[in-house]
Amino acid sequence: MSDFDPRALRNAFGTFMTGVTVVTTHDAQGNPLGFTANSFTSVSLDPPLVLVCLANTSRNYDAFAGTVGFAVNILSEGQKDVSNTFARPVEDRFAAVDWRRGPHGSPLFDGVSAWFDCSMFNTVQAGDHLILIGKVEAFDTSTAPGLGYARGAYVTPAAEAEALSQSTNLVVSALIEHEGRVLLMDDGQGGLTLPETRVGKDGASAALSRLIADSGVTAQPGFIYSVYEDEARENQHISFLCQAAEGTPLRGVFTELSETTLMDIADPAMCTMLERFSAEASMGNFGVYYGNQISGEVRPIVSGSEQKP
Repeated sequence: MSDFDPRALRNAFGTFMTGVTVVTTHDAQGNPLGFTANSFTSVSLDPPLVLVCLANTSRNYDAFAGTVGFAVNILSEGQKDVSNTFARPVEDRFAAVDWRRGPHGSPLFDGVSAWFDCSMFNTVQAGDHLILIGKVEAFDTSTAPGLGYARGAYVTPAAEAEALSQSTNLVVSALIEHEGRVLLMDDGQGGLTLPETRVGKDGASAALSRLIADSGVTAQPGFIYSVYEDEARENQHISFLCQAAEGTPLRGVFTELSETTLMDIADPAMCTMLERFSAEASMGNFGVYYGNQISGEVRPIVSGSEQKP
């Protein structure tokens, strides 16, 4: 038995920002079941495995412990109500969502950032939780930004950008990525740049939506990737990381961020930001930069040291 204060330990665990999922299956009578969980982790690519944790005290314990499969629905920023519904003892949770049976049979939600339909690979009893390890039988993703959770509260970076959009001299850029390449265009002076524009009275989200529409690709406004004061250009800059699903750009070209390409980025602050993106993309780990065009910090993945934008 640990001497730790359970509440203090839970609060410490809660400082790690996660996504939010709803894990689903069917009971023996074919009724859909589900619960909200942020204890979701990818385990292996070969074979493709994921895991989630279920409390031993859950009323769904027996059904999930004995099921042949389950699905993990990665909620998008606009699905806080779905998360709340499946985190509470609601009588008919599935009445509040649009759902369908997945290819492997478990319930899948509409409007999610991604879903994984899994067969049961293994279960492991671990303390006061049961670890469910699933083998991914089918999956799909969308461009919808995911819902975050940290310190007992939801995190919605795309929505938070609206609070920043009231600033004067605000510039928004779209870091649109597709299959490891970034959309770059001619800056008019022989160099390359991200799609960018000054923010008008309609705010940062509207400006970003225009940039995406003008690009001609299918993408949705994504997470804030970098926020910095650009003293050289006398403006504040917000860059959004957006995932493109498909489409041929009307302006610009999806380009690999090679050393040669980065040398063609005329804006030093933007070049440094893209260098960071290239390094983070290779690891699949992303943070949010706050600072100026020279130095600042990346939160929350990297902390306590000076970083580049």
